[in-house]
Amino acid sequence: MAADAKILSIRRCATAKLSDEAKRIISATQPAFVATASRTGKPNVSPKGSFKVLDDEHVAFAEIASPVTIANIRENPQVEVLVFNPDTFGGCRIKGKAEVLESGDLVESLRSQFAPMKMKVRSAIRIAVDEVVIMPPMKAGSK
Repeated sequence: MAADAKILSIRRCATAKLSDEAKRIISATQPAFVATASRTGKPNVSPKGSFKVLDDEHVAFAEIASPVTIANIRENPQVEVLVFNPDTFGGCRIKGKAEVLESGDLVESLRSQFAPMKMKVRSAIRIAVDEVVIMPPMKAGSK
């Protein structure tokens, strides 16, 4: 039981900025799963293959075909993202406040990135990070 308590305390060690470890996990793991809720609390989870780090305090993803996610963010900007590696059972959770951007450098960058795949980026979602929780690998033999 003491070993379980130690794992839980490590997993709950949170920061407000993205550590190098969190950035590494995000860049190596796709898709990320973005959880939103409507104003009335109705939940939605959506995979995001475009999830990426912008800087120490922001992450982002492209909105390609996510009308419920966008509607929820417009009503309630609080989001949680799960970046989960099924090979290791490790990853990170990110809580923050999202905003929908319909123009600007980030939107144009994502449009250029996805145009060769014939995918239309409607907007970009930028998330200001409030909390990051690292989930260390849980599978035997994982580092």
